[in-house]
Amino acid sequence: MPYLEMSDVCLFHNKLIEEELAYDTNELTHTNLYTEQKMTHEQRLIFDEILNAVITDSGGFYFVYGHGECGKTFIWNGLSSAIRSRGKIALNIASSGITYLLLPGVRTVHYRFSIPITITDESSCNIKHGSLKAELLI
Repeated sequence: MPYLEMSDVCLFHNKLIEEELAYDTNELTHTNLYTEQKMTHEQRLIFDEILNAVITDSGGFYFVYGHGECGKTFIWNGLSSAIRSRGKIALNIASSGITYLLLPGVRTVHYRFSIPITITDESSCNIKHGSLKAELLI
């Protein structure tokens, strides 16, 4: 999937995309270097595999699983800074309030995908085609 350039953002005037690209890339580069130096060998393997999938645009589905305090959030913070420092968009989405507090720029899954709080058989995400949120997710 092609990535938007900053010049494209100005054409769209999508405030959601602008917010996601408004990070200080220099600061994030320093954060990323620091994070990578502190990673364990196992964390680095996971980090490299996911980041490589982003850089090569090969995609994939990754579920980082482990007991509490094994470094899952540390890996996600590192990935966020690595992706954002390259001028790309990283959408951190959390299913719980605890994770919501630990990741930068995170949104809850209900907010990001417009999922209703009360779920029924007829429930669906309420993202309109062509909306600012739809453009951001694309």
